[in-house]
Amino acid sequence: MKYIYFILCICTIISCLKKESKKVITKSSNSLYEKAFDYKDSGKTDSAFLYFYKAKDIFVQQKDSFGIGKCFTNLAIIQETKGDYFGSQETGISALKYFNETDSLQRNYLSINYNALSLVSSKLKNYIQAKQFYEKAIAFADDENNKIIYENNLAINYKEQKQYQHAISILENLLKKNQTDSVIYVKSRIIDNLAFTKWLQNNKYNPIPKLREALNIRFRENDFWGENASYAHFSDYYKKVSPDSALFYARKMYNTAKKIKSADDQAEALQKLITLDPQNYTSHFIRYQFLNDSIQTARNKAKNQFALIRYETEKNKADFLKAKAQSAERQNKIIIRNIALIAAFITIVGFYIYLQKRQKRLQQEKLLEVKNTELKYSKKVHDRVANRIYQIISFIENTLHPDKNSILFALENVYETSRDISYENPDVNEKQNYREQLFNMLDSYSSQDVVKVLIVGNKEEIWQNTNLLQKTEVYLVLQELMTNMKKHSNASIVSIRFQRDDTAINIAYTDNGVGIKDFSPKNGMKNMENRINAINGRIIFDTQTNNLLKINISIPV
Repeated sequence: MKYIYFILCICTIISCLKKESKKVITKSSNSLYEKAFDYKDSGKTDSAFLYFYKAKDIFVQQKDSFGIGKCFTNLAIIQETKGDYFGSQETGISALKYFNETDSLQRNYLSINYNALSLVSSKLKNYIQAKQFYEKAIAFADDENNKIIYENNLAINYKEQKQYQHAISILENLLKKNQTDSVIYVKSRIIDNLAFTKWLQNNKYNPIPKLREALNIRFRENDFWGENASYAHFSDYYKKVSPDSALFYARKMYNTAKKIKSADDQAEALQKLITLDPQNYTSHFIRYQFLNDSIQTARNKAKNQFALIRYETEKNKADFLKAKAQSAERQNKIIIRNIALIAAFITIVGFYIYLQKRQKRLQQEKLLEVKNTELKYSKKVHDRVANRIYQIISFIENTLHPDKNSILFALENVYETSRDISYENPDVNEKQNYREQLFNMLDSYSSQDVVKVLIVGNKEEIWQNTNLLQKTEVYLVLQELMTNMKKHSNASIVSIRFQRDDTAINIAYTDNGVGIKDFSPKNGMKNMENRINAINGRIIFDTQTNNLLKINISIPV
């Protein structure tokens, strides 16, 4: 009777799966996008980055290309302001394919994205690429004020390449245009840049009157960022003409940079003070060194934080891809798979009943011995043969044109392993590189379209001073985890991180499958615990998180 009950449970599960597969994603407003702007406007850029990333996934589900492009653009701008230049460049380029160049509203956002790419390229000293991006930003800009800003930036880019005449021509043309009061701060920027560039082209030119005109405008507009730029230009001009004046403006620049909390401008001002104020060289240098280290630390922290946010939100993208794949063909495959599971379950139950009857016929004094022997060898067959066969199946499924010789070699290896069981030979070949053996096993479960396996920290030094027993048990436990993931979890992303400290090797396994609450292979878990305990290690299963399986393993060294 209890077996009939199990079968009914399986049928109920299949019915639920069929109903679940019929759900569709409905289009709704994206409140996460609005919330991201609230965080951005309040200066909480880290939270803004997180919500723009989440909003992007919502737009993906809604098939809103423009929304995706806007999110990528804002992400790129945040990364640029935090100093993650390469990350910003990658994100900004990703945004381009989502914009429609013929849509006027999208053209404006496209120009903003190109301007962000230009700024990043300039900071990476790639001025030729920056010039190309600025020209595209100008071409797509429908707003006249934005176009003036982009043309001014292009002139500065020419100045950095020492193509002064090109820069001067652009700036002089900008001054000839009619400008309203709404862009008066841009006028001061153009006047300041034009005077300074003319002086760079001809050191006999006197830029002071125009520099002062620009500075006075900035005073009236309370443009502290503009004042900071003016002081930098004054200091550079007076460096050879009047060192005292150059020192005076360098100090003004440093104080203004602190007021606007610009670490990069503070560092530039300190560089000027180091040269212009030799009496206080040591104190200026110490402050510069400390500030420069702080800037680098902050930028590295931002890069790591953005990478972590991207990883944590990738599961949303996987959920969307899974929902999109629900079609008639998918339904048929699910039904066939579930029928196969029922058949396998009935077969296992029937085989189990047969074994029970057979065991009852055995002599009582042989029962314990038979049971122990069965458990011993079934464990070895499961770990060393079944998992390897499943690994070969996964390789064939994930390879477009599998090599026949490679398959034959793998099957021969399984045959040798099964034969070696009777001789108690270990699963790990001590003569081969263990790191490569472990990597090849884990990577064999990865596929481009179904499962992405991320392996971090699996280095030679991790496994130094570990014995064959430890390596073998770790290999078999990870193989068990990967096989269970492939069979049962429906995961699309798997992360395995290896770290070592003075006392232990720590392994962190994470996947975004159904989680341990929905699927809990008790025998497999007990098997893994026994193996880790046998080498005095520790294994912890996260039982609190749905749709995210986390397992931590620690092995003493």
